[in-house]
Amino acid sequence: MKIAILTCGILPIPAVQGGAVENMIDFYLDYNNRKKLHNITVYSPWNPNVIHHPAISSDVNHYIYFDVTSFKARFARRMYKYFHANEYYNYFIEYYFEKVYRDLKKKDFDYIVLENSPGHTYKLAQRGYKNIVLHLNNDLLNSKSNHHEIIFNSLIKILTCSNYIKERVSSIESSNKIKTLYNAIDINSFSSKNADTSLRKKNGLSEEDFVIVYSGRINKDKGVSELIDALLSLKNIPNIKLLIIGGSFYGNAKNEDCFVNSLKIKAKIIEDKIIFTGFIPYNRVPDYLQLADIAVLPSMWEEPFGLTIVEALAAGLPLITTRSGGIPEICEGVATIVDKENVVNNLASAILDLYQHPEKREQMAKASIERARLFDKETFARNFFEALENI
Repeated sequence: MKIAILTCGILPIPAVQGGAVENMIDFYLDYNNRKKLHNITVYSPWNPNVIHHPAISSDVNHYIYFDVTSFKARFARRMYKYFHANEYYNYFIEYYFEKVYRDLKKKDFDYIVLENSPGHTYKLAQRGYKNIVLHLNNDLLNSKSNHHEIIFNSLIKILTCSNYIKERVSSIESSNKIKTLYNAIDINSFSSKNADTSLRKKNGLSEEDFVIVYSGRINKDKGVSELIDALLSLKNIPNIKLLIIGGSFYGNAKNEDCFVNSLKIKAKIIEDKIIFTGFIPYNRVPDYLQLADIAVLPSMWEEPFGLTIVEALAAGLPLITTRSGGIPEICEGVATIVDKENVVNNLASAILDLYQHPEKREQMAKASIERARLFDKETFARNFFEALENI
């Protein structure tokens, strides 16, 4: 088959700047390159770091790039905004889409896959396209979305990252064209290994410390503030420490926002017990997870999936998390899942329980590793193409 992949236009493919959606795209493109299944054209914003990436030398995956950041492109975007007000997305994304469309309309594809951008369905449908597939990783299409009926009826397949997102889409209409395709990680890169003792010392951790790890972006939705509050309530236990891995937005390590600073101020009361690493490159995150005894990932919003949950499981960590969105689908039965109501006390109780019961931690660690195997990138890529082939 000939397949077009349209990103939303924020981050490049290959995922040289990170991004959960972009990593998923890389997974199935790598699978396609190895298996030689389909002829795929990927439309992506340009980034100079892609030049030497081995993925772009593929003979079955073809990458077409568009400049959206140069002075000329920024000026053109502003002009687009002036003449095209009140479109589905902001002018940045809409300008990118129109650049892509100029090439797309010259070619014939069996399927056009829209990555996490249901609004582009609306424009394509108006222009006569009937072969559109949506791969959805966020709660962006439901009965409250703009033009939801037109968008829903114009799609021939909707792949959702969790049953939670599937249910949100089904609020428009229950249909067998909606299918859950769980997200994935490279399980092997997170598999258990011996912790780096020098890294432990570098982060102020001793062998006697009971280390809790939080990993991911740091914002109000992720529950980091509530986790610090839970640790404050356990401050009289001398060797419990919290390792917070991550920054406020991907690799933007230099621009910590006010929220991160407020967390550091709150943590000063027990600053010797809370370590902020700041942004850590993704390939180093497994090394940091191996420093921990347990992971606590207390999402306070309705998380569509939760890749950091799978990463913690794959690292063999006993896990405490919240009943949020698609998270229970990933770890029900192997993790401690607490309610968001009275969450600080719930987290503190769950942490104390695992601290006091090493045998329970050992059982949970084994269950975590086994559960993580369900979310391997190879399974994800195979299921992605099977879903397209079975339309």
